[in-house]
Parts: sequence; C-alpha cells; structure tokens
Amino acid sequence: MSATEINLLSAKDVMKQLAVAEAKKATDEAARRKAAEAEKADLIEHLRKPSGVSQEEAIKRVTRIINNAVSNGWTEVRVYRFPNELCTDRGRAINQQESGWEQTLTGLPKEMYEFWKKVLQPQGYKLRYEVIDFPGGMPGDIGITLQWG
Repeated sequence: MSATEINLLSAKDVMKQLAVAEAKKATDEAARRKAAEAEKADLIEHLRKPSGVSQEEAIKRVTRIINNAVSNGWTEVRVYRFPNELCTDRGRAINQQESGWEQTLTGLPKEMYEFWKKVLQPQGYKLRYEVIDFPGGMPGDIGITLQWG
C-alpha cells in the first residue's frame, strides 16, 4: 500500500494545517482581548458616573463591611479596587504619595473619598489609596483601604 492510499498527508500539508490552526488561535485571542477591552471601557464609563447611593445606604454598607472585618479580628479592610484610568494622571500622584493626590480622583473613587472625608474621617477612620499592581512595570489598579486600628 502506498502513502496516498492510506491518506497520509505530506509534511507540507501538515505545516499548512498547523499555520491555519495558529492563525485561528491568534484571531480568537485578538477577539477575546478586544472583548475584554470593551468590557473594561464600559466599566470605566460606568464608574465615572455618580453611584446614586444615598449617604444613609453608604453608611449601612460601610457599617456591614466594618462589622465583618472586626469579627475576623482585622483593623483594616480593602473596600475597593479600581482601574488607574479613573485618576486624571493614571495613578502617578497616588504612587508617588504626592500632596493633593486626591485631586486626581474622578467618578466613584472620588465619591468614596468625599464620603470618607465627610462621614468617616470625623469618626477617626483613615483611608489609604495605593497602587496595588504594576503590569509591565507601570502603575495598574488602585486599592482603597479603610483603617481603624
């Protein structure tokens, strides 16, 4: 029996199939990345808008968070994580701990800072904003930690 009778592909045909498979894989990955970028853009746009949460509801939420943390013996808790795109300087001032860093906040992170300043700070709570990851060596997401200890 010859190779053609048992349907053995040539090495050239196998390489063509491999190239087609790799091209499909690259196309699928590009589509996945594009969808993830669109989802992140939608999230950022949503976070730029006011939350619509009343001060009363915010107090209820923060009380629940604090009570859960205290029951675990914690003196601080990360209450939020957001993309650095919600800072006018992409988190540079926060990363450098510059005076006035809070002026770079926009959207929900700014709203949370203002809530802390008005309601929680007078009660002795502290708030820390910090860059919590560095993809590609650049500031990435920013975490907000509430402290009471």
